[in-house]
Amino acid sequence: MTSIDRSMTGKTVVITGASSGIGRQAATELADRGARIAVVGRHRARAEAVAAEVGGVAFIADFDRLDDVRTLADDLLFACDRIDVLANNAGGLVPTRTLTVDGHERTFQSNHLAPFLLTQLLLPRLIESGARVISTASVANRWARLRLDDLNWAQRPWLGGWGAYGTSKLETILFTEELARRTAGTGVSAYSFHPGFVATSFGHGSPLMALIALMSGGRYGISVEAGAVPLIELASTLDPGFPSGTYFDTLTGNGRRHRLAGDADLAAALWQRSAELVGCVPAR
Repeated sequence: MTSIDRSMTGKTVVITGASSGIGRQAATELADRGARIAVVGRHRARAEAVAAEVGGVAFIADFDRLDDVRTLADDLLFACDRIDVLANNAGGLVPTRTLTVDGHERTFQSNHLAPFLLTQLLLPRLIESGARVISTASVANRWARLRLDDLNWAQRPWLGGWGAYGTSKLETILFTEELARRTAGTGVSAYSFHPGFVATSFGHGSPLMALIALMSGGRYGISVEAGAVPLIELASTLDPGFPSGTYFDTLTGNGRRHRLAGDADLAAALWQRSAELVGCVPAR
């Protein structure tokens, strides 16, 4: 990160998954730097509480429902005449394979399809604003097993959802790379990042996470404050020092990724397939 000026005065920042964890911490810090925060969460009481704390506005959406995402986009476009930062931060690990009301596996939808759709619907406003799109990925992308013919994990063992989770994070990186390509020359920039192994409610219900918590005495991982730093810095730094599309491992640009990351043909194919699944015409 090369910029010294990190003031966010007058900037509008949309953060999904902002009612807890690193999203909430980022909302607090960016509001302290002067930003207007759109707090997006699935739990109304929590989202409204965070919005009250940061002087922002709460928007409620459940990413297990794509109609909620469409309504969210409409509400954001009505409320925000500009969007300077879109932080696609919502998502998580689902220990038991289940389908959403839209017929998609929950991890795939909440971690990839929903933020893909939201970004698509907001894209004209993002281009008008010269926005930055920041997506929360994970080092787990390195154990991904991406198959375009089985995005919903109907043909493979579930194994606690870790393969699907890692794959969704590779999809986040590929989405970011393709978004950077498609918005080149518009003023929009896009980055993805791994926040570190953060001690939050991530993986609630996962036997593996329960074992890690037991073995560590509940002292595993870095703090939420530390985990939010990459999101905060990517949102507020004028020049991250790396080209649009870069994946950061915490604050290190060009972090280690799955061998398929950087495959432009795969990124374009995933974009096309995702657009078909959400009924959205691909841009550019």
